[in-house]
Amino acid sequence: MEKIRVLLVDDYPMIRAGIRSLLAGEEDIEVVGEAADGNEALEYLSLIPVDILVLDIKMPGMDGLQVTRNLKQKETRTKILALTAYGEKEFILAMFDAGVDGYLLKEEAPDTIIEAVRSIAHGGQGWYSRKISAALTDYIKGSHQKKLSPREHEVLELVVAGKTNQEIAYNLRISQSTVEKCIYNIYDKLGVTSRVEAAVHAVRDNLI
Repeated sequence: MEKIRVLLVDDYPMIRAGIRSLLAGEEDIEVVGEAADGNEALEYLSLIPVDILVLDIKMPGMDGLQVTRNLKQKETRTKILALTAYGEKEFILAMFDAGVDGYLLKEEAPDTIIEAVRSIAHGGQGWYSRKISAALTDYIKGSHQKKLSPREHEVLELVVAGKTNQEIAYNLRISQSTVEKCIYNIYDKLGVTSRVEAAVHAVRDNLI
């Protein structure tokens, strides 16, 4: 069995030790390294590929936001899970705008962190906790956005739930081509380019 290779990036050694201990109990996950800041993380990644970065945001030197932007600009295959103490909207939105694949608070249940690492490493999208969702729903609705149709609202709700196009088509009893058209319209109206961004906007602007 090929293991999920994880790099831990946090400026607190005790935090890294705790996450390492948590993930060490999983047969399909291996922590291959640690870094205390963004510069160390990028240096490590330039030498050794990893599947997923478990990344803090506020760190001395290069922070998590800069690391995320750097890696996404390079179109690296490494996925990024933000694991931080900061639940404020400005941090959440900035990280998702930068292209982070998931966002959890350090106080999450251990099983949630493990599940997020495993899911994101295998292509899962839209990973954020209920607490993060609650923080986003308080954000003021974007009045500049074009209005979604009732069908587009239904499709968006299922996108947020993590359903595939095939599952959405089955649930709504419509064709996959209709689903694809709805998603295209949703992206256009919300000004986004991915399912994760659409989900973030949906929660942030209370669209569902």
